[in-house]
Amino acid sequence: MTSVQQAAKLTARGVTTKARIVTAAADLMLERGATGTTLDDVLTASGTSKSQLYHYFGNKDDLIRAVVRHQAQRIQQNQRPELDALDSLAGLARWRDKIVAAQAAHDQMGGCPLGSLANELAGGDPQTRGVLQECFAEWEAPLRAGLTAMRDRGSLSPEADPAALAEAIMAALQGGFLLAKTHRSSRPLARALDMAIAHVHSLATASPA
Repeated sequence: MTSVQQAAKLTARGVTTKARIVTAAADLMLERGATGTTLDDVLTASGTSKSQLYHYFGNKDDLIRAVVRHQAQRIQQNQRPELDALDSLAGLARWRDKIVAAQAAHDQMGGCPLGSLANELAGGDPQTRGVLQECFAEWEAPLRAGLTAMRDRGSLSPEADPAALAEAIMAALQGGFLLAKTHRSSRPLARALDMAIAHVHSLATASPA
């Protein structure tokens, strides 16, 4: 049975139970890492039984992939409505400001939940790496779409490459998160994003919108 078929067959109670397991696992893995989190830890934290866990997840790798998707969805939800308004230089600035402010509000302790999982898991199971790639692509998609809209309406030079720019901004974001967590300061994150966005500014036409 595919995950889509399984989801279609879940009762409302089943949806709630599965979500409780994933949320508990996500919180534990954020604190301890995926390797440092056992299924017994998840059972205790979620208040569920082993039979319930294995009803929804075939093994720990299945649960980890669900956690990856959960963290990706949570990040995107937290960054809206700014993610939906990245089709201008002002929109990019608002998105940047929200991310930096959120990092500062958490005392630079957490870094990026998705980036932390990628750092730990990307060299292992290919299926999990594929899910990580999909989640980063979904996060990057609004950047690419916004930059494409800017170029198409003439706000950016015709030579601008939205896909390359979006990838560079995402790379700056992840590197900034890592250094912010390491240095306990949002400064590296702010500087990394500022430099990436400054490159977008350098491609702006005389009257950018």
